[in-house]
Amino acid sequence: MAWLRVDTQTILSIQNHVITKNHRISISHTEHRIWQLRIRDVQESDRGWYMCQINTDPMKSQVGYLDVVVPPDIIDFQTSNDMVVEVGTNISLTCTATGLPLPTITWRREKDLPLYVESGRYVYSMEGQNLTLPHVSRDTMGAYLCIASNGVPPTVSKRISVVVNFPPTIFTRYDIIYVGYGQKVTLECISESHPASVNYWLKDKEFIQGGSYETFSVNGIYKMVMRLVVRPLKAKDFGEYRCVAKNMLGEMEQIITLHHKAKKNLQHAFQTNSKDNQYIIIEEYISGHNMSSRSSVCFLVIICAFCLALLEIKL
Repeated sequence: MAWLRVDTQTILSIQNHVITKNHRISISHTEHRIWQLRIRDVQESDRGWYMCQINTDPMKSQVGYLDVVVPPDIIDFQTSNDMVVEVGTNISLTCTATGLPLPTITWRREKDLPLYVESGRYVYSMEGQNLTLPHVSRDTMGAYLCIASNGVPPTVSKRISVVVNFPPTIFTRYDIIYVGYGQKVTLECISESHPASVNYWLKDKEFIQGGSYETFSVNGIYKMVMRLVVRPLKAKDFGEYRCVAKNMLGEMEQIITLHHKAKKNLQHAFQTNSKDNQYIIIEEYISGHNMSSRSSVCFLVIICAFCLALLEIKL
């Protein structure tokens, strides 16, 4: 009774004696009727055809194939790492994995976000070694998962972080305010950027000290709410106030204009909210008494475009 490795024509054992120098191989039998070739710590190199041979006349033999499967493993040095890129750049993420059978590479994003938009359709997963992201934007920023699987557990993955640097953007809730002498009003701007921006207020190109600056991060994007409290006491306190945000990629500013309210009757100021596309009406009612005893009440009313159209029809 003998065991042979067919593809290499190597004799592994004869009867109870192991011929090969491979110490992982051993022989066992049951009453010389059932012979077993045992291989410990199976390796990929053990894959192939094996033959058990009985030296009778005529000789009898039987062959069998040993298939060795290997769970997937991601080759780190051949796979993309975390990256920081500028907005508008074309990037390609690469993921390389080994295993038997050859693993399938699947790309996904954390939090079930879409990978990209193709022909107006959101694509949430893609198979392939490379993931191409053209003209990246702030929406591209996030974590991408390279997942390797071949049916042999466990499935493995690698997390790749993509950070997109972009210049600041600023929006305001309103851009025109009517206020009287001595009345307090809070100007507010909200900026978004990456990396973080330097924010400040200007009045007639002069830097204004003070104000509050609240910074927080949402999905890797730096947001800052900047507020400035103004109480106009002189005519020069009215006019244009500029909120400015600046980082290494550029700068942006918004203008909030502070007007002196009319001395009598009802004053309206119409603005458009750039975020929600709503009309904002600031209404001011002025009493008819002298300046020292004059009091006013300011109401902020937010109405939709449909409601505004109804008002215009009635008028």
